[in-house]
Order: sequence, then C-alpha cells, then structure tokens
Amino acid sequence: MRHLFYLLLAFCFVPLAAQQSQTACHLESLGFVNIAEADSTIAVDLMYAHADNFTGQVLYEDLREAYLHPDALKGLLRAQQELKKHHPHYRLIVYDAARPMSIQQKMWNMVKGTPRYIYVSNPARGGGLHNYGLAVDISILDETGTPLPMGTKVDHLGIEAHITDEAALVRSGKMTTQEQANRQLLRNVMRTAGFRTLPSEWWHFNWCSRQEAKQRYKVIP
Repeated sequence: MRHLFYLLLAFCFVPLAAQQSQTACHLESLGFVNIAEADSTIAVDLMYAHADNFTGQVLYEDLREAYLHPDALKGLLRAQQELKKHHPHYRLIVYDAARPMSIQQKMWNMVKGTPRYIYVSNPARGGGLHNYGLAVDISILDETGTPLPMGTKVDHLGIEAHITDEAALVRSGKMTTQEQANRQLLRNVMRTAGFRTLPSEWWHFNWCSRQEAKQRYKVIP
C-alpha cells in the first residue's frame, strides 16, 4: 500500500514539474525554437529573468528559456561551431533572445524621457530585432564556465559598451587589450555566422536589418 501511495504522489508532481511556462508556450505556438533544445552546449542565462540588469527589475516572470526564430537559430548554431573550431573549450552564452513586445514596452517606459532612451527600441516604432526573435544578447564562456572579460558587464548602458570607441577606451585605460581582443573574437564568430553588430552594445547581434524584419517577419505580441 505504501508503494502505491508513493507512485501516485510521483504521478501527481511530474506534470507540474514538466509544465511549460505560459510565455514559453506562447513563443513555441508562434514557431520560435528553444535554443537549448537545438544545441545543449550553448549556455542560457536570461538576464531579464532576474533583477541584475539595467532596469533593476525582473521582467521575465515565467520565462527561463531562450527562443529564436528558426532563421536566426541556424546562424547561432553556426556561430557555436565557428567558436569551437578555434577554441574547442569555449562556448557561447545567451543572455536574451526573443522578447515579447509587452516586455519591450516595460523597458521603454523605464527609459523614455531620460538619456538612456537611445539604448532601447521604441515599441511605437516597431521595436527592435529582439521583438521578432531575430536578435541575441550573447557572450563567451571559457573552459571553466566563466564569462570572458569584455570591459563591461552585459547590459551596461554607456560609452564603455560601444564597439566604435574601443581604441580610445584602451588608450585611456578603461579597457585592456585582452578585453578588446575578446570582443573581437565574439564579433568574428557572430559575423562569420551571418549576424550584424550593434555599435552601442558589444553583446548585441542582429540577424538582419530592421527594415527586412518588418517586411518578412512578424513581431511577437
């Protein structure tokens, strides 16, 4: 009788543990793909699932998985292969990917009317490539699982994160030559895979232009 009790108890808890979040189900229903399921060697740590981001708040209340449009995902898988070709013990880590427009609106509300508005895409103008599942915020982990130093933390809103000012940052001592080389490695890997850089954020990469996204893809509500 005791064995039957434990079997019934286990049966009751398995569906709850395996249940997907509402946001994850929503993204999958729109055709987006879970990055970890496509390649489990790519690490995922969504920065908006905890408060350690530029907003200081948890924005993804029920989302822990990173999703991308299948087109962008193909590029990300190639980027991981490219990285391992040159550094077999390194791997990519994704900090953000597909982002619903409702979350984008929350971000925009926090920066509009402040100097930081330039770092957040305005939902009224169609948002950004994250809102189409066509952008990733990403970095590199070393063989110990530690992020390579890049001069700033991910999600740092300021000139220190700009890729266009790196030479000056090195000259002024605000960035080391190794940090600059690490950023260059990340850019080389992502560009080789077909992604485009964003001048103001070393960690952000777009799969296509905003114009192409609006013409060919649908925004995530």
